[in-house]
Amino acid sequence: MEEHVGALWHRFITRAAQQQYADAAVALADIEKTAGLLFRAFGGDPGLRVAATTARRHGARRGWLARIAGSGEKADFASRDAETLQLPARIALFPSRELNRDLYFWLIALAATHDELDPDAPWWQQNQQGTLIVLADYPGLQVRYRRLVAAALALRMVPERLPADEAAQENLLRQALHKPGSVLEMPTARRPPPPVPLWLYPVPTVAPGQTPRRDSEAHAGAGAPAERDRQRRRAERSTLPERQNSFLSPFRSESLLSWAEYVRVNRPTDDDPAADAARTADEMDVLSITQDSSTTASRVRFDLDLPSASHDDLPLGPGIQWPEWDYRKQTLLADYCCVQEMLARHAAPCELPLSLHRDARRLRRQFEILRPSRGWRRAQPDGEELDLDACVRHAADCAGHGQQHEQGCYRQLARQERDLACLLLADLSMSTDAWVNNKGRVIEVIRDSLFLFAEALAVTGDRFALYGFSSRKRQHVRLHRIKTFGERYTSSIRGRINAIKPGYYTRMGAAVRHATALLGQQIASRRLLLLLTDGKPNDLDHYEGRYGIEDTRMALLEARRKGLHPFCVTIDQEADDYLPYLFGKDGFVLIRHPEDLPRQLVRLYNRLTV
Repeated sequence: MEEHVGALWHRFITRAAQQQYADAAVALADIEKTAGLLFRAFGGDPGLRVAATTARRHGARRGWLARIAGSGEKADFASRDAETLQLPARIALFPSRELNRDLYFWLIALAATHDELDPDAPWWQQNQQGTLIVLADYPGLQVRYRRLVAAALALRMVPERLPADEAAQENLLRQALHKPGSVLEMPTARRPPPPVPLWLYPVPTVAPGQTPRRDSEAHAGAGAPAERDRQRRRAERSTLPERQNSFLSPFRSESLLSWAEYVRVNRPTDDDPAADAARTADEMDVLSITQDSSTTASRVRFDLDLPSASHDDLPLGPGIQWPEWDYRKQTLLADYCCVQEMLARHAAPCELPLSLHRDARRLRRQFEILRPSRGWRRAQPDGEELDLDACVRHAADCAGHGQQHEQGCYRQLARQERDLACLLLADLSMSTDAWVNNKGRVIEVIRDSLFLFAEALAVTGDRFALYGFSSRKRQHVRLHRIKTFGERYTSSIRGRINAIKPGYYTRMGAAVRHATALLGQQIASRRLLLLLTDGKPNDLDHYEGRYGIEDTRMALLEARRKGLHPFCVTIDQEADDYLPYLFGKDGFVLIRHPEDLPRQLVRLYNRLTV
């Protein structure tokens, strides 16, 4: 009975202290695509992606109901850094859904002015400067801004109920909202002021000894759940204590309740209802992680980074040096990456797998209509027959203008060639070892795609090449040669396709530059660079996040300047976050069901080239 009454009391006091309107809530997921477009339309950095922020403790004064309920200690602070624009995952501050949506759009417009602000000014001065810029550039936002200010001030504590130091601070904040730019000094107080929902806050700095989470270490394959946790969290990396038994402490047992350390414990099973890791992570201010490399049988340590030369693929030549774009320095680092072409060592010739015979026969029938055939070329200087249309035009020109010069009046029977070349570049990184479903992995889907793609293009007679790529830091970018433009599609090529295997990371920029050079040597009116991948660029070193995205984008821009047409086919469910920035909104396609990739890839090629 006591627990039941306690639960009822907790529910009642929590609802009474809650200052949110669930019925008018607007989620970031509902406006995510609009947010990205609007941010770029306001002039924001096109390389930034929109992500959900996590709640942080603010330390400001709370109302008595919130103190009793133990709520309101955290708030979602909007902010931006070099890679992301972080917005609240859900806004339900105001009773009107329109106001909550307008708050999202205001924060986006304010974040777009970041590069125009004084970097040395305090954050509250920067918000005032950004507000003035937005209202000056977009006067139509004046009315919305005033409505948001009035609604936000109605939720704050009145200065008369605050101590003198906090009241002075609150009055200046209200003045800064009403008249941006009028507050040049902000007095200190015993407590920080309550968060201002219309402003952007500084990103928390990483404390000494902490290292941020690396995208390359968290790179997930296509087998990851569709609903991913996309919030940004503060994290620290700590070293594991060397003591074998953490419970044997050198201090008195009474202090165990006041000291904390890492303890090796068994993780709860999935069936345990208390094992809600996501909720626990949301309640923590800083996530502390460490790596315990010891296992029961770890007595001998091996270097598994690269195989021995006798078991690795065959290197072709000494390797080629390529530059890399450093967006922080805005410069191209010359001869920074080494691309090494590789050839499968153990690739026995083979035939097409039996499981693909049916699809291959259907695709051959569909693509036979694209096979070059003999046809008439008109208006030729010589040929087998007279071109009647050309003769009539020539006679009319002579009668009307007195022109005596004879034009091409013959037609010639010749072979009609398709003047195009295609290079398919497949991602063979370790992430392709993930499982698509209970039947197969991503690498097997890519292998089937290459088989069907080659079978279809061999029928059309189009010039095409197949390559795969992976990397381990900048001096070891592996480009696996499967088929060159000069090779015929034979059982040896099928053996190379069958021998592809996943490994290492995805340094995409260097691979694209090398593929651009190979495709650029082909003389054709249309040259298609088809990129097949399952995730974003990453590597063991600094090649991750914004750096890898910017280098890949620069490599694609270089390819377009040379007359190539890059296009991306991906199975990454988060592709909408970064591929529009790399390829444009019409330069990529997302395959929602990876198992459909082999058939969809060939149909896509047909649509791109016909």
